[in-house]
Amino acid sequence: MTNTHAVPSRNVALVVLAWVALATTAAHRAPGTPAAVTAKLSEWKVELSEATIAAGPVSFTVTNAGSIPHAFEVEGQGIERETELIQPGSSATLTLTLKVGTYEVYCPVGEDSHKKLGMETHLKVVASGYDASETSESHEQAARLQAIRVTGGGPVIQILPGPFPFPDSAAPILKAFGDEREGLESQVKNGPYSDNVTPISGTFTFNAWDKGATRDSVDGTAEFVTQDGARWKLVMDRVQTKDVPHHPRFGGVIMGLYYHGVTQVHTPLVPTINSAVALWAFAHLYKNDALVTDNAMVHVMLLSRTRRDGDFALECWNCSKNKIEELQLQILPGPGEPKFDAPGGFLFVNWEKSSSRKPAS
Repeated sequence: MTNTHAVPSRNVALVVLAWVALATTAAHRAPGTPAAVTAKLSEWKVELSEATIAAGPVSFTVTNAGSIPHAFEVEGQGIERETELIQPGSSATLTLTLKVGTYEVYCPVGEDSHKKLGMETHLKVVASGYDASETSESHEQAARLQAIRVTGGGPVIQILPGPFPFPDSAAPILKAFGDEREGLESQVKNGPYSDNVTPISGTFTFNAWDKGATRDSVDGTAEFVTQDGARWKLVMDRVQTKDVPHHPRFGGVIMGLYYHGVTQVHTPLVPTINSAVALWAFAHLYKNDALVTDNAMVHVMLLSRTRRDGDFALECWNCSKNKIEELQLQILPGPGEPKFDAPGGFLFVNWEKSSSRKPAS
């Protein structure tokens, strides 16, 4: 995903210099006095004042410089400790004793959804007399490759504009959405997350790769016939990477995200869900074989089931424990382009019993 942190590159000379400075600082610190590290949290990153510290006590001063609540957790070498929820503009402290090793430092909010959105980094803890070359971390995390192939299956439905069925549950969360609130409240009354659905037909298969910062990719095609008999074809070939404060409205490819609903990540007008994959892309869109746009904005999720069999009404406000098999495709006009010739000006299609696997090499 585009928000994934980048592991800093280090050469031996810089590491040696850093170690000399660190050792000097440690030597002048009174025994038992915690090292001081400041941490800044924001959407969607964690910034530490130090990347490497000496083993022993350490006190983290954590400031939430973002616009939504965050928290701070340190995990590794048998330790897993976190702060309470930190409100925007507030600070907290966390004092630990750390032994030699590498620690994950991240925001655990939303069952680690903030972490998966990029709010993570690493802290190296070293002892005197160590081999400086050991701090040259492997780039496994930066180079890690997650891939998925998704095939739509089961009943296919088109979701048409209508009222959101859980307005009372969504109302408290909407208050945190600032400038977006007015538009979301309008969608509560007549938007794309409704029980106004109609059975249609179509196919959807795609591959997606979560390769870390700026290198995500997607390749896939959807074809479907809407309620008015129009034939649509969508060809996805590139991700979109623009983020906004409360949620990554568009942000590449990410695996295993817990969001929507009560999580304060993305709109609360979708029930709380888990997703095997979520992606945001630009695509080519055709209607009856004629090109509509080369810049259709697309959001795709393979998520835990939100709709009932039979009438396909939204069945739960928190659906995160349900089986992951609902494939959701949302298509909007590109920036500055007119609405589509479809109800509400958008296209919203679900494949209700879909599957995923790793793609062939």
